[in-house]
Amino acid sequence: MTTTQTPPVRTDGEAPASPPPPMRFRELVFGAAVAAALRAAARLGVADALGDTPLAAEELAAAVKAEPKPLRRLLRALSCHGVFTERPDGTFAHTDMSRLLREDDPHSLRAIALWCTEPWTWDAWPLLDEAVRSGRNVVEDLYGKEFFVYLNEDAPESADVFNRAMTTSSTQSARDVAEFLDLSGSASVADIGGGQGHVVASLLEKHPALHGTLLDLPRVVANADPRLRPGGALADRTTVVPGDCREAVPVRADTYVIKNILEWDDDSTARLLRNVIGAGGPGTRVVVIENLVDDSPSMRFSTAMDLLLLLNVGGAKHTTESMTARLTAAGLVIDDVRPVNAYLHAFDCHVPG
Repeated sequence: MTTTQTPPVRTDGEAPASPPPPMRFRELVFGAAVAAALRAAARLGVADALGDTPLAAEELAAAVKAEPKPLRRLLRALSCHGVFTERPDGTFAHTDMSRLLREDDPHSLRAIALWCTEPWTWDAWPLLDEAVRSGRNVVEDLYGKEFFVYLNEDAPESADVFNRAMTTSSTQSARDVAEFLDLSGSASVADIGGGQGHVVASLLEKHPALHGTLLDLPRVVANADPRLRPGGALADRTTVVPGDCREAVPVRADTYVIKNILEWDDDSTARLLRNVIGAGGPGTRVVVIENLVDDSPSMRFSTAMDLLLLLNVGGAKHTTESMTARLTAAGLVIDDVRPVNAYLHAFDCHVPG
């Protein structure tokens, strides 16, 4: 019997060369092991314990209160994927990817790693075939409740992880959105479903004469960016409105920004767009910013998130075509579609007169 040889594990922080298809297939079906390893490293705080000086597994184990031998096995598994690197002397050092697990890294993805591997995900992923057959989410059958109701009522720790992950994502993309979006012709902007308001805060900092409004659920805006709250640097130019944008948009503005929320079920998306169009009226500018599952360097991530949305809320990431269809069906005229960065696209629209 012959066996296919795979390339040796590299020790320079880079992943090994692509293996032949049978071994690559085996790696893919063990994808859950990689996700679990990233979650374990995040929860243990390994990246935070490891500084600029390489450390032995025994030293790291003492720092994170773990057993040395299992920790070495965890680090070895992650090093195969370029997360940490094992040096010739047996110590472990950071790579560009492992630093993303640190809390204090400006580009930290620790909260994202935890959110994408929360306990409910391990319940839901095995039911993906059912979701594909039915086109429905599986969470309501699993827990008897709509996803976000379940999070807030039964899994508050997971809800907190979600909020931290969304804050991380929004903070990191807000600067790109502000740099991309020219609002020099607007006197006011409303960030609809804008979370804690990092996007609107960045826009207000860029445009000193602009007034901004943040609309999101009460529990979300209660923790709005300190710059927007009373006493904050932008508070005198900000209105914070608690509410559900799927129910109503009680906000009048020249420009509405809708970022990464048109991925719910079709009915919720249609209601939100109707509410924005009704609030703004003819001539209003509406900028929709989304991850797409086509025409993007982030296809593997976006398509995985697309499947997760099917599982938890019955939603979907969009293609350019599907987003265009939803926006035009709602009554918007699309003026331009452009990339904001490597993983976001902006649909610049207006409400016809």
